[in-house]
This record gives sequence, C-alpha cells and structure tokens, in this order.
Amino acid sequence: MKGLIFLKHALDRMEMRGLTEELIIDILNKPDSICLNNESRKIAQRFIDGKLIRIVYEEEPEKIIVVTAYKTSKINKYI
Repeated sequence: MKGLIFLKHALDRMEMRGLTEELIIDILNKPDSICLNNESRKIAQRFIDGKLIRIVYEEEPEKIIVVTAYKTSKINKYI
C-alpha cells in the first residue's frame, strides 16, 4: 500500500466515532465499493454490522490522505 496520512480532522472524527486506524486501512485495502466525491477525492465504503463505513480520501502518486471517516445507518442515501 502507498504511504498513508491521516489528517487531524480524520483522527478526531475516527476517535469520536469509534473507528480505528487498522479498520480504516483494512477498508482502504478491501472496500466493498469506491465512489468519486469530486475530481480529487474518493470514498471507500464497506458494510459492517448493518452500518455503512465511509472513508473520504485523496489519492496521490505516492500517498493516500484520509480526510475523514464515518459510519451511517442511512445506507439508501449513499447506495
């Protein structure tokens, strides 16, 4: 995997939402799906325990920058 950087915002939100760095890395390596947020950001998604985990990130040639991560029960909004 490329170098991985977590923005402070992402780390704060992950802690608040009970998401670990290990889980984020696992989802980035094996997402259920990836969608485009805009020209520079992607969203990796995976279903876990009836919730959708979404990771917003930017992919550069040598690194991945995690912008934020969250879990939601509003699955139909994103699928």
